[in-house]
Amino acid sequence: MYSLHLSGTVVYLLLNNDLIYLKSEHLMSKTIFMIHGMWGGPWYWQNFISSFEKREYRCVATTLRHHNVSPQDPPPEELGTTSILDYAADLEKEIKNLDEKPIIMGHSMGGLLGQILANRQLAQKLVLLAPASPAGILALKPSVIKSFSDVLMRPGFWKNPHRLSFEKAVYSMLHLLPHAEQEEVYSRFVYESGRAAFEIGFWLFDKNRATAVIGQQVKCPVLVLAGSEDRITPASVIKKVAQKYAPRSTYKEFPGHAHWLPDEPGWEDIAEYILKWLEGNG
Repeated sequence: MYSLHLSGTVVYLLLNNDLIYLKSEHLMSKTIFMIHGMWGGPWYWQNFISSFEKREYRCVATTLRHHNVSPQDPPPEELGTTSILDYAADLEKEIKNLDEKPIIMGHSMGGLLGQILANRQLAQKLVLLAPASPAGILALKPSVIKSFSDVLMRPGFWKNPHRLSFEKAVYSMLHLLPHAEQEEVYSRFVYESGRAAFEIGFWLFDKNRATAVIGQQVKCPVLVLAGSEDRITPASVIKKVAQKYAPRSTYKEFPGHAHWLPDEPGWEDIAEYILKWLEGNG
């Protein structure tokens, strides 16, 4: 005779009156750890949080270092030299303080951070929305260079905070949003690290290899989502990210979507696709 019991996050099996503990990581995690991208914050996950919480997921939307500031304030001086590895170290501490190994969900630069954390065996599953690519994948397509042209032309961009102009933000990320929503989203953008931008775009010259990820070390299931109209993380690049984690990866490209997947018109279809994948995979 046996019976299965759940106590907090610990599961135990009572078999012939003997107590056998099962690790909670063998069960499907109900915690989603959400990582935003460049210039952003946890605020743009609100649609997804609402959808996932209705399915009884616990959503933890984190804020990257130096991003919990007012968009109207000048950026912290140290932001300019903050590394991707600094962000990853902060996030690793947060994850280790959770009561279960989470599903890691990252958007854009947050997707790259998710890959780095999964490489450290910190994810039960990994969901990447329009992710920035790790070292080894050439991402500098013409539309990407145009998106960052204002940043790249500034002397010493790799060590100074930066923020896209409204026009470049619309071109690169927000062009499928209504104009009023473009203005609303942009008004919440904060400054971003120049060093992080350098490490992502110019990984070949980064002696620290901050964005390096070993594909075979990512052992969890991976869902990689792209928008066909994305200009700052083109679908052709994102498909290579998915191929890096094959055969554990699933790639899905959404026609008529661009970079702002968590908040573009039709985001409900993307959220539902993720939920079905989470509940059917692993």
